[in-house]
Amino acid sequence: MKQLMIRPVIYKYATAKEFAQEFQLGKGDLVITNEYIYKPYFGSMNLACDVVFQEKYGEGEPTDKMAEAIYRDINGAYKRVIAIGGGTVIDISKLFALKDVLPIEDLYDGKIPVEKNKELILVPTTCGTGSEVTNIAILALLNRGTKKGLATDEMYADSAVLVPELLSGLPFKFFATSSIDALIHAIESSLSPKGNGTTRMFGYRAIEMILNGYKIIAENGPDARIPLLDDFLTASNYAGIAFGNAGCAAVHALSYPLGATYHVPHGEANYAMFLGVMNAYMELKSDGEIEKLNKFIANILKCDVTDVYSELERLLNSILHKKALHEYGVSEQDLLTFTESVMENQGRLMANNFVELDKERVYQIYKSLF
Repeated sequence: MKQLMIRPVIYKYATAKEFAQEFQLGKGDLVITNEYIYKPYFGSMNLACDVVFQEKYGEGEPTDKMAEAIYRDINGAYKRVIAIGGGTVIDISKLFALKDVLPIEDLYDGKIPVEKNKELILVPTTCGTGSEVTNIAILALLNRGTKKGLATDEMYADSAVLVPELLSGLPFKFFATSSIDALIHAIESSLSPKGNGTTRMFGYRAIEMILNGYKIIAENGPDARIPLLDDFLTASNYAGIAFGNAGCAAVHALSYPLGATYHVPHGEANYAMFLGVMNAYMELKSDGEIEKLNKFIANILKCDVTDVYSELERLLNSILHKKALHEYGVSEQDLLTFTESVMENQGRLMANNFVELDKERVYQIYKSLF
């Protein structure tokens, strides 16, 4: 029985300069990034690679229209695609390593053969997605009003590169949303029926590193994160390894309609759903892996296991304030629409739930969070 697969070779460098020199960035390379990342860390190197700034094609979460616009503007035959950025940059860049991409809806519907014809190098600049070690690209499909993931082995990176220096300018809000995303990756994959002792080793270690870091930040303020950036980047990578093998589940599935409809950042949308899903699990089954996980988290938080979710929410709220769904503009009618969307479009994720959640239970979760 397969236990674990880590497809990319993982590298770590202290600085952007070390990475650029070691990988010999230059002619024949296409770099997808953001101007506010590239100019401070790479601009003075005068690299000969072609550079595309993602934000010139739209802000926020990645969409099919954004990716199609960038793809149409890319000129030249490149040997390597190098993504230096957050989840938007990385997920879009995975598609650009493929031979045929357009139209993206057809690619995601399986109508276009998936064939990789470029080397792919992924360099995360947040501490959340873990996407550098997964084969999944998640886009909002605007005509359908939801997000969808394309998962195929051709979109594994050849190299995943961790450079803690690149997180030093990350604003606290983005640090918070991305690291909470990583925490949820680790928790969902640890509860997944596809998980095993090896994947949980990575997941549990990520949980421990993130929660211990949050405790320091809660006590000492946002600037206390700066010495911890290497830890958070590593934890995100571990969580990516865990969910890349065992999968994410209902938290992500339920967050996608919220993110796609109201443009809520991915990690924040996950946090809005997180404890609603966990409480639903506990109502249906309170023993097994969830009991082990709750004891592990309670030990980190130094609380009684019966108080683990209230204490966890208290800690997370010190990092990012949790909102009720109506605060994002969600209506009661949306709850029905969201439920239908989850049941219709998110079967890949819902298959990884700790226990089965039917349509009525999904609606109840949304209602409890409204």
